[in-house]
Amino acid sequence: MKAVAATGVAVLVGAAWLLAGAAPAQAAGPRPAFQLPFPAGQTWTGNSSNSSAHRSYEIDFNRGGTPDADLGDTVVAAAAGTVITSAHQGDTNGYGNLVVIDHGGGWRTYYAHLRVRSVSAGATVAAGQKIGEVGNTSRPGNNISPHLHYEVRTTDTSYPANIEPAYFNGARFGYPNQTLTSRNSGGGNPYTPTAVCGSGYSVIDSQALGSAGTAYLLYNASNSYNCAVTIKASSVGTASATSAFLEVQGEARVTDSGSFAYYAGPVRRAAPSTCVSWGGSVGSQSYTSPFEHCG
Repeated sequence: MKAVAATGVAVLVGAAWLLAGAAPAQAAGPRPAFQLPFPAGQTWTGNSSNSSAHRSYEIDFNRGGTPDADLGDTVVAAAAGTVITSAHQGDTNGYGNLVVIDHGGGWRTYYAHLRVRSVSAGATVAAGQKIGEVGNTSRPGNNISPHLHYEVRTTDTSYPANIEPAYFNGARFGYPNQTLTSRNSGGGNPYTPTAVCGSGYSVIDSQALGSAGTAYLLYNASNSYNCAVTIKASSVGTASATSAFLEVQGEARVTDSGSFAYYAGPVRRAAPSTCVSWGGSVGSQSYTSPFEHCG
């Protein structure tokens, strides 16, 4: 419910085999609001193709310009959840010190090669909470440069088909490589644009509103409806001026605005084969798109 107020990348050497886990359970639910697994304000470069051990959407992260520059840097939880694995894998696989967090709804994140594990299995962690430090632990005999190996998996199918594309702050990682600045300040927004708009909607566009939040445009192919929503990233949980709007070309603009704690919207409008303008605001940061997405 909406609350309303009154840079080099290290190469992984050796096979990174699947950690034995529970059998697939139920289909994964809505994707959690994952953030970059590093403290807010830090800029990291991720690469998915620079390791022969990667099967698909795994990412190796670095930010320093020398091989050991990132050793000991803080790694934080990409979203809130429960630690289900915190162990050195030894000869089991190439992950070395590994932390796995279960975020509920069939979603899990993996953090490998850690120098230090700062949480134990069974612990409940918040988004942005420190869970370890960047390292180069691996299978004995593997000599790798320090980096964070990050994965997102679901429990609705078996490995490696359950490795999912990574999303950060609501946007899909720009595979095979992308440089991003973290917005993971802890106490993150528990709402995602797909959760707000509802079943059947998928994000088709987004625009960052500085560090204050993100405006999203979603589409439901089954009924040709668009949905606009603005998700806050600052003053989360505290009511502040927030808005979202959607305008179907040739029709009046529809806006949801007020003093909201987590998000504005959803604003849904049918727009079959019609262009739309969309956008939103958080505080003084705002965005208005041109008429676009005309399909």
